[in-house]
Amino acid sequence: MAVPLIQQIRVGAYILGKKLKGEARYPLVLMLEPLFRCNLACPGCGKIDYEDDILNRRLSVDECLQAVDECGAPVVSIPGGEPLLHREIDQIVAGIVARKKFVYLCTNGLLLEKKLDLFKPSPYLTFSVHLDGLEAEHDRAVDQPGTFKRAIAAIRLAKSKGFRVNVNCTLFDHVTAEQAADFFDFAINDIDVEGITISPGFAYERAPDQEHFLGRTRTKNLFREIFRIGKKRGSRWRFSQSTLFMDFLAGNQSYRCTPWGNPTRNVFGWQKPCYLLGEGYARSFRELMDTTDWDSYGTGNYEKCADCMVHCGYEPTAVTDTVSHPLKALAVFLRGFRTEGPLAPEIPLDKQRPAEFVFESLVERLKREAKAGAETQSDAA
Repeated sequence: MAVPLIQQIRVGAYILGKKLKGEARYPLVLMLEPLFRCNLACPGCGKIDYEDDILNRRLSVDECLQAVDECGAPVVSIPGGEPLLHREIDQIVAGIVARKKFVYLCTNGLLLEKKLDLFKPSPYLTFSVHLDGLEAEHDRAVDQPGTFKRAIAAIRLAKSKGFRVNVNCTLFDHVTAEQAADFFDFAINDIDVEGITISPGFAYERAPDQEHFLGRTRTKNLFREIFRIGKKRGSRWRFSQSTLFMDFLAGNQSYRCTPWGNPTRNVFGWQKPCYLLGEGYARSFRELMDTTDWDSYGTGNYEKCADCMVHCGYEPTAVTDTVSHPLKALAVFLRGFRTEGPLAPEIPLDKQRPAEFVFESLVERLKREAKAGAETQSDAA
């Protein structure tokens, strides 16, 4: 099963509890980035283009666990950077598992074989290994030959030791539907992972490659073609995302983004507004929720969000819709994703505000504040 039954029950109960309390905005997944440093430099990544003094920063174990407690989300995803480069990542994961939160440790897999003995198999822990296709497509996407084979070897070892393993795949416009379908078949039938997490790439303004991101219409048509191929082959893919989110990717649901659904804590603080855009930081989770102008973001509201269909913004919308309309979700699950006919109405873009490019000045200010804080501590000592 792509998502353990206990996780589905806990998350469903969590959402119902929030609804009964009348809370309009609540987190589902904490995106915990303990570091930005990575052992790859993928052209489509907008997370690692920092100077060394930022790449060398780490969240401590206490800071990570404080963020988990402060946020309260039932699921914690640990992306990065490469989290296995963090020397205390085992303690961070153990602390989260002890709290009975579901952890998805996102890794490119290059260090997984070496570090595997630091962890214990648990229904609360899933290794989410980043693979952007079969060998040729993946190695090209991460710009380093040999990475696919190392990641596959690590997945097989982790599976043999009883760990839960997913693959996490980002699609760009150079991948064909046939190639994506071949990769899904390989992931399920050959390496037998628990599930596939998939999303179109987001056009990070700091990503070196700005030419190969999918637009919304291209994304929907691509997924319809992928699902048509899967239906023709009789493939039984297991996705670790909700049925309605996958139906959204196929252009059958008109959803608006839920940017507070996957809040991000990283070395700068609590990132405003979401994992994909860094346009400010809050000192606490409560400050993030109370001071972010949420209505100014999302497709139709902000130019930077125009083409976004990424899971961290839309999966919370789909999950909430599933809990609110279970029969609708069941019907889609039973009949499969519609791959013909008109697409669901798109969100108009005529009233979106123009993009603001504040990231560089923001990072410079954060660096000055961090330097001033360090000098103050030194003087006090």
